[in-house]
Amino acid sequence: MAQYELLLPKMGESVAEATIIKWVKQPGDMIEMDDTILEIATDKVDSEVPSPIAGKLVKQLFKEDEVVQVGAVIAIIETDAEVEKIEQPAFHQPEPEVIPEAIPGIDQLQTEDASLSSSDENTSDRFYSPLVKNIATQENISFSELDSITGTGAEGRLTKDDLLNYIQNKEGGTVQQSVPKVDAVSSIVNENTSTPAVQQIQKPSSASVSGGDEIIEMDRMRKLIAEHMIMSKQTSPHVTSFVEADVTNMVLWRDKVKGSFEKRENEKITFTPLFVEAVAKAIKDFPMINVTVNGTQIIKKRDINIGMAAALPSGNLIVPVIKNADQYNLVGLTKSVNDLAKRARISKLKPDETQNGTFTLTNVGSFGNVMGTPIINQPQVAILAVGAIKKKPAVLETEFGDVIAIRHMMFLSLSYDHRVVDGALGGSFVRRVADYLENWDVNREI
Repeated sequence: MAQYELLLPKMGESVAEATIIKWVKQPGDMIEMDDTILEIATDKVDSEVPSPIAGKLVKQLFKEDEVVQVGAVIAIIETDAEVEKIEQPAFHQPEPEVIPEAIPGIDQLQTEDASLSSSDENTSDRFYSPLVKNIATQENISFSELDSITGTGAEGRLTKDDLLNYIQNKEGGTVQQSVPKVDAVSSIVNENTSTPAVQQIQKPSSASVSGGDEIIEMDRMRKLIAEHMIMSKQTSPHVTSFVEADVTNMVLWRDKVKGSFEKRENEKITFTPLFVEAVAKAIKDFPMINVTVNGTQIIKKRDINIGMAAALPSGNLIVPVIKNADQYNLVGLTKSVNDLAKRARISKLKPDETQNGTFTLTNVGSFGNVMGTPIINQPQVAILAVGAIKKKPAVLETEFGDVIAIRHMMFLSLSYDHRVVDGALGGSFVRRVADYLENWDVNREI
């Protein structure tokens, strides 16, 4: 029988390595084509590696939690097939856990794999993540009890939320657990500098927990978001400028075309692609907002890659990126925005689709907020928040004098890195974005 070398598949141009989370198949197991052999994680998404052949797994070349380079041989499969004609598996991720955009310079955080009570022998065939095991240990929940809990994850897997809900409903809804130990990152280095961006995050020693308090362990995604936000605040002196825009023409235009557009393109047109288009135009007018900082060097980016912050059902955040957004027409932007947003919600984004953003747009108006002061998505130097569009009385200048009219108004707020973006540039940029939205052509064809 031939031996086939399974390689760690390529996951995008900027993804060079991945961490092995779990071996689904063990040496000696028979494998069918497209069976999942192992689960891997990058700093963006968790994924499954399928087998391109049928055969028997004879050897695992890496252990769980080891970091592997893309293209490295990770397993040996014994097969009757002709190996020369077999292509390596293409990267895909059935129901991965998505990790937020732009955690530059941060190594993959690993959750401590605390074992369950030593008196409880693990005879379960069910897979439990290290985080679920850790919570179960804190709550003295046995494997047999875990097996009885219904899971809502992929293939019935028990998730952290499933376990926490079970604990909350048990014993009158109170959670009796001690504060779990969290491994902190000793130092996180910004990829654009040689100095530590964030020092160790420590649990406050003064924190007190009463018997009725609920303690929720941060998942890996939330830990990465927390680290990234702290790093951004410590790296960049934040300044935020605000502009109020009259977007009545834009609103009326969308109301006029959305029905025919959806019928023609089978896509709904939201305000987001309109905002993205205005931002891309303004970046062309003010290219120094599309930069990164490397020590004392300012790197002006050639491409305009606009990230759009998206809230996930879990409450976490991810930022898929529209690459070369300035090269799309409005139809293309609409389809790209809808596609990325949809796949973000169902955890189907590829690692490469959350990287290399040069500017970020976040829509705080989707939650009914009129304005916000967003934190810069490092290593970028600016982020724009668009607020809710509200009908308000406004003063209009006409040839017959000033009049008060009901208009569609919204606030734009730009947070920027004051190391390289001064008030003149930041204020002019956000004003230019507002101008593009205010001067929308109500007769525009799409």
